[in-house]
Amino acid sequence: MTVKQISVFLENKSGRLLELTRCLGDAGINIRALCVADTMDFGVIRLIVDDPEKAHQALKSAGFTVKEAIVFAVEVDDRPGGLASVLKPLVDQEINVEYLYCFLEKAGDNAVVIIRVEEAEQAIGALKAAGFRVIPPEELYSM
Repeated sequence: MTVKQISVFLENKSGRLLELTRCLGDAGINIRALCVADTMDFGVIRLIVDDPEKAHQALKSAGFTVKEAIVFAVEVDDRPGGLASVLKPLVDQEINVEYLYCFLEKAGDNAVVIIRVEEAEQAIGALKAAGFRVIPPEELYSM
């Protein structure tokens, strides 16, 4: 149930994000979710794409610094407190969330959140035991 996330390190200057997105577009890669974290000198672009291997190759060939991370996607009730309800089973298992970001589309009436933890399988088990739906990669890539 885990998903490959592509992380790209970019200089924080005009046009670099355009270059990255053009590279993916030219390779026929569809971006499903995107998160940008920046500092004064560089940014980290985290991406969920429909073909992670192809995206990794295209970006690396274009000279980008690319890494992969394992994340998972979980449905969250789209209501006040929905995110807190998903985080509680992780805290109960003493699982630290390194970061998370929202997905661009919904699964039915629910929001989708991408979560990164060290203990992905343990986290997925805790969420499933608490009644949450973890979205399989093939479904996530085609949303």
